[in-house]
Amino acid sequence: MIRNHRSELLSDNWYILRKHTYEFRQRDGEWVEQVREAYDRGNGAAILLYNKAQATVLLTRQFRLPTFLNGNSDGMMIEACAGLLDEADPAECVRRETEEETGYRIQEVKKVMEAYMSPGAVTEILYLFIGAYEAHQKVSEGGGLAEETEDIEVLEYTLDQAMAMVKSGEIKDAKTIMLLQYAKLNGVV
Repeated sequence: MIRNHRSELLSDNWYILRKHTYEFRQRDGEWVEQVREAYDRGNGAAILLYNKAQATVLLTRQFRLPTFLNGNSDGMMIEACAGLLDEADPAECVRRETEEETGYRIQEVKKVMEAYMSPGAVTEILYLFIGAYEAHQKVSEGGGLAEETEDIEVLEYTLDQAMAMVKSGEIKDAKTIMLLQYAKLNGVV
């Protein structure tokens, strides 16, 4: 499907941005040259934390510059806990991120799906998980890592409240919407 592929490094400041030139074979058999940029930030994992007895979910709120640049007036986003794999196993990643961001130390996680979140421009695959939390698993305040300049607020909502926030537009993050819909459709909470 692709031949004569070449790439040019445009930036490696935070992650890697490359310009790719290649020939693509179309459905009619004709080869056409295409030029595209792809941003490689590594793969990630996200988790929806739930408490079945309380019918609640834990989410986070933090500033996201790209959303601010695209019309989100305060740049704050409500999201499922997530992070980059950094060479780690996805399940290990979500357990680590859960403790860093929310302060809960969980062991059992269940992978429910994986998805390309923006396949037109970003190489990332996101592994999506669910995991139960209970009050006794709280080991710290969470909030993220200071050395990563994270300032994360931990939020607890009923599943119904969170779904209403999706409907109202208060929750606009794709991974979070997918995980909340999964939880609702599958009776997780």
